[in-house]
Amino acid sequence: MPDLADPNFKRTVVLLVHHDADGSFGLVLNRPTEIASDELCETLGIGWNGDPDLAVHWGGPVQPNTGWVLAGDGVLDGVSEAKQVRDGVHWAGSLEALRLVADEPPARVRLFLGYSGWGPGQLEEEIARGAWVVAPLELELPFEVDSDRMWDQVWRQLGINPATVVSTPGVH
Repeated sequence: MPDLADPNFKRTVVLLVHHDADGSFGLVLNRPTEIASDELCETLGIGWNGDPDLAVHWGGPVQPNTGWVLAGDGVLDGVSEAKQVRDGVHWAGSLEALRLVADEPPARVRLFLGYSGWGPGQLEEEIARGAWVVAPLELELPFEVDSDRMWDQVWRQLGINPATVVSTPGVH
């Protein structure tokens, strides 16, 4: 929501990739870092065969030294720990997944450092307080929409002008 006080999440779009009774895990989609994908891969001894200027994104404030891959086009279908986000889109946090996408980067790929995490019931509480709005994932959003336009685009996909949004607590 526009008035979310936490500076880590001001005007962010978070892709919730895992949610269950034990907590929630997400990746901030619209915070590119100054680190290029080829630089990150080089530090890990992995060759990056894609766009050398593809920015690594800040996935969130939790464990910023961990890396995550979000890839479309079914490229992570065969990776054992890759989890499906939606048809053809998977995420994983292994060197195996990174090597696979670095070798032949698909058109739809994002690399992340860190993640956004919530303990049991925490995210539900924050949603009930009106801190977050939930929107369906449009396939092009993580891969094709510019980071600086993404927050507004999500609101507009919901049919809402973001300038008119006022936070109010939800109903339990």
